Amino acid sequence: MQLRPYQEDARRSAHEAWKDFNRILTVMPTGTGKTIVFANIAKDIVEAGGRVLIMAHRGELLDQAADKIMKATGLACAVEKAEQESHNALERITVGSVQSLMSQKRLERFSEDHFSHIIIDEAHHALADSYQASVRYFGDAKVLGVTATPDRNDKKNLGSYFETMSYEYSLIAAIRDGYLAKIRALSVPLQIDISKVSMQSGDFKASDLDDALAPYMDQIAVEMAERCADRKSLVFVPLVATAERFAEVLRSKGFRAAWIAGNHPERAEILQNYAAGEYDVLVNSMLLTEGYDDPATDCIVCLRPTKSRPLYAQIIGRGTRIHQGKEDLLLLDFLWLTEKHELCRPANLVSDSDAMANVLKKATEAAGAEGMLLDDEAMAEAKKEVVKEREAALAKELRKQRAKKARLVDPLQWAVSVNAEDLTDYQPDFGWEMSPPSKNQLGQLEKSGISADAVQSAGMASKLLDRLEMRKQAGFATPRQVRCLERYGFKHVGEMPFAEANKIITRISGNGWRLPHDLQNKINEQRKAS
Repeated sequence: MQLRPYQEDARRSAHEAWKDFNRILTVMPTGTGKTIVFANIAKDIVEAGGRVLIMAHRGELLDQAADKIMKATGLACAVEKAEQESHNALERITVGSVQSLMSQKRLERFSEDHFSHIIIDEAHHALADSYQASVRYFGDAKVLGVTATPDRNDKKNLGSYFETMSYEYSLIAAIRDGYLAKIRALSVPLQIDISKVSMQSGDFKASDLDDALAPYMDQIAVEMAERCADRKSLVFVPLVATAERFAEVLRSKGFRAAWIAGNHPERAEILQNYAAGEYDVLVNSMLLTEGYDDPATDCIVCLRPTKSRPLYAQIIGRGTRIHQGKEDLLLLDFLWLTEKHELCRPANLVSDSDAMANVLKKATEAAGAEGMLLDDEAMAEAKKEVVKEREAALAKELRKQRAKKARLVDPLQWAVSVNAEDLTDYQPDFGWEMSPPSKNQLGQLEKSGISADAVQSAGMASKLLDRLEMRKQAGFATPRQVRCLERYGFKHVGEMPFAEANKIITRISGNGWRLPHDLQNKINEQRKAS
């Protein structure tokens, strides 16, 4: 099986990262073939004489992994789950259930060095004690975690175990490259009050959500009939009882709707019928968040509001695969009324920062009946708006600092000036990133004109130094030049070449540090243009 370019990059990056780290993380969105990637990584390990354990928390995921490994590489897998055992197997790849491998008695059938490598599918679960029991037992094994859905907080938690991110492929990049369906977000002006819903385990309590949804079911079905009657829709609700009731409401509105649950006696048949097109809506109570794929699905209706980006991304990921005749994936985005909690919405899927997400949310709500494509064009427009807001904040800060004669430039102020969004929104995720900056890093920053006082982590220091070197190689203005010219009122100095900045500063200094008339006119023109 020929790997796509990004899949080959992920494969190569894992082997490179293992040279310096033992526990690495790869992030790829649902539908981009992460199983194919780790299947080929496992093949590389076997060809080098190693043994691989692939762990997952559900039987369906193990079966999928074994099947894809056979198809992609021709290698058979041993199985370690329930009554199936693999400690004496000849196969050098084992797919193992975490529920079985958490047993100490079962682990002790293996020698501690039996596996040279461990691959954890759906690695956002990797911090659970059940997973940690196995990786601790095979303590010298190198570990690869693969996941589609770490958010910022989840990455930080995963960073307490994984040492580095070996590869990340973003959702927006996969859409741009044509490997996932375009996403169209449609804001539905139906306000559903969940302000009184209580919290459980850090998210909304499912039983309370069921009670809150009940009065709105008929209206939701009417909205669906107007907006997605010609699409194939997956609906996510909080409880099995909710799924059964809502499927009945949908049928009363003319939909061919079915509901499904883990213990439904006709579960397999219903899934087959939905795949075959006998149903146009399938309602489920959070059963199909992982390991389920029907590429023809082109509408997702999430009636299970959540604070968790990983959970939300898993839900939306059920519809992102491309399919013949499928133009885009429609997300019906209801307006959930909540006083205390910020919810995940379509904008959060493609945004790396809260500022970007907030701009995109407003744009989606203003887009009208056609909805809004969450694509490169939308991202570029949102970025312009974010930059404009940051420039306004920077101008305010510069006015405060005009009287100061500080020799060095504040790192955040400089990051805003050069539009370095990865620096303005940076938070350390992995262990080494969270450690204090080294004396060498601090010295290099101050030598470059950046104040080290506000740099709290080695990761931030590393990113700043990388950006400084990149700008130096590209011939852009230095931090001191940027600060100097901004104080005189110049805009977009971060994009100015070093030579041009030097020429302007030389003219100002030669004029007694007063702006020559023509430069003042240039600044006035910039102000009018902005």
